[in-house]
Amino acid sequence: MTTVLTRAEQRGASFSEAMAGIVRRLPWGLSGVVPASLLGFIVINGFTFGVDLGLLTILRSWVHLPLWLSITIAYGCAFGLSYVLNRALNFHSHSAVGPQLAVYVVVVVINYAVWIIGAGAGLSALGVEYHLARIIAGACEGIYMYCALRWIVFRQR
Repeated sequence: MTTVLTRAEQRGASFSEAMAGIVRRLPWGLSGVVPASLLGFIVINGFTFGVDLGLLTILRSWVHLPLWLSITIAYGCAFGLSYVLNRALNFHSHSAVGPQLAVYVVVVVINYAVWIIGAGAGLSALGVEYHLARIIAGACEGIYMYCALRWIVFRQR
């Protein structure tokens, strides 16, 4: 029986194959430890983090919105994009979007409160330049989000 893949499924398969190919070439035994989905997450969320920082810069430095509002808008846009890309390309989820998106929103709200506003704005309030504060918070956020996406939002049933 031949399986016909949609374009989205083909893109997801190609992305996963590329990530697996890179992971197989990792040195020092890391290829046996690092899952391809972690590398995929890093690639996707590295891109969406760039979108986040770009929007943050535009909204804060050019539009002159308050920092909390700039962070919130940039974050919301980046995480919407992250959900779509991770669902389709990295975790190949076929679960119903509605319930899965509801779980994702809860994960993102927790992430936002703890890492983005708590750590990011908190560091900025302590005098850390807002880009650097966002990068530090982003590192913590990355660990939390990968674990939440892999084992909660896009878990295999």
